[in-house]
Amino acid sequence: MTKQNNKSTETFHRFKTDRKSLIVGSVVVLLIAITPFLFYFYENFPTTKTWKTSYFTIDTAFPSFYAFAWYFTGKFIPLYLLLLWFFTCKHWWHWIILVPIAMYAFQLWGVINQNNDLDELEIYYVLPLMMVIIPAVYLIRAKLFAKMRQDDLQAFEEDLAKEKTMLQQLRDLFR
Repeated sequence: MTKQNNKSTETFHRFKTDRKSLIVGSVVVLLIAITPFLFYFYENFPTTKTWKTSYFTIDTAFPSFYAFAWYFTGKFIPLYLLLLWFFTCKHWWHWIILVPIAMYAFQLWGVINQNNDLDELEIYYVLPLMMVIIPAVYLIRAKLFAKMRQDDLQAFEEDLAKEKTMLQQLRDLFR
């Protein structure tokens, strides 16, 4: 009798997990599917420098609100898709996606602040992040491959200590 209860409970939990996975997957698919509509939303903005309604009046530093919305969607949509990818990716290397996420976030911040030097200074803000993330991801990769090859850490450290030419180092990176 307990075997039957265990089977039905196990089936129920699997169904509950599959249902949750199906709902989350459907939401992610929907979020990706609406991106063309979000991207072309900029076409609904006025082509004037001042946007007047009965509720508000706003000026922009861009040539028009249409241009502002075009720049905004051009930075927001890739950021939006990269964030979806980052939060749904289950691979060990997904942390490297933070580099383009940071780049687009700084660019979007420049558009929101209406800076005229768009896409020029972001590298100075992203560089410190890259200096931390890229070596960390490479170290994770090296440790994973060392474990997969059953190499111990001592052999890995000895290999790093060897004097190698640039060509040998590049060959080792892609072996």
